[in-house]
Amino acid sequence: MKTFKINNEFEIFCRSEDTKYGFRHLAELRENGRLHTKAKACYYNRTWERFEYESVISNLLSKAKIMTQDEKIKCLDYLQKEHKEEIDKQFGFIFGIAKLGNILCETQKEKNDWKTRMLKAGLENKGLIMPEDWDQLSEDDKETRLNNVIKEFEK
Repeated sequence: MKTFKINNEFEIFCRSEDTKYGFRHLAELRENGRLHTKAKACYYNRTWERFEYESVISNLLSKAKIMTQDEKIKCLDYLQKEHKEEIDKQFGFIFGIAKLGNILCETQKEKNDWKTRMLKAGLENKGLIMPEDWDQLSEDDKETRLNNVIKEFEK
């Protein structure tokens, strides 16, 4: 269970449960300790979120009638920013290791294979899904895609 304190009035309580086919995240919005709104998000596999419970919290806030749209946006922004340092550290390390392929490897194929292995290993539980036709792509296409992923997450 994880609690997100929004301000003196609002808290969000989240937890995860296993299901027959995967897992789900459950969230409750409480105002001054009183249950106000509930939400859930079901997953069959993995989920990629900027922070744990992001999807279910977003769903919860969209259902909450006691907050204005502006308050909901500020709340989600606050939660994302609160976890930004942790996210940046985690992904920065993964992408830094992936980029070492440019130094340690000689051929384009070796570099692409290195980056692919490192991204798969580092993002395995974060929802990384490689395209089904990955093995049929040219090395140039692989390099472009891998470098774009690394660049995008470095922003």
